[in-house]
Amino acid sequence: MVSASLKHILYVEDDPDIQTVAQIALEVVGGFSLTICSSGAAALAEVHGNCRPDLLLLDVMMPNMDGPTTLLELRNIVATSNTPVVFMTAKVQSSEVELYKSLGAIGVIAKPFDPMELSAQVLKLWQERA
Repeated sequence: MVSASLKHILYVEDDPDIQTVAQIALEVVGGFSLTICSSGAAALAEVHGNCRPDLLLLDVMMPNMDGPTTLLELRNIVATSNTPVVFMTAKVQSSEVELYKSLGAIGVIAKPFDPMELSAQVLKLWQERA
């Protein structure tokens, strides 16, 4: 299922249970390589290190630094300034989705998500990006 150009995903999620389910869905089912971070600050540290993801997959509601703020900070780093981003959130009212897209998201995946469909959803958004 791995696209020729989508291999490595930086996944930022503060809930360890959701992290585990998504990790299985994306690595085992989808065949993607993941770098998992529990906070926006940890994601920034990974990128300042040597992490060079093809895609950013960000939880929206996280303590201290939420997903949109994490994205704004990642956009200030050359390595992730143009990296496609997908938000994962339970807040999927149309106005909220429009907000995420105005921040540059190529898509939004609603929580709770179907673990057996998550990789296909991510890959579809990746392939449909402009």
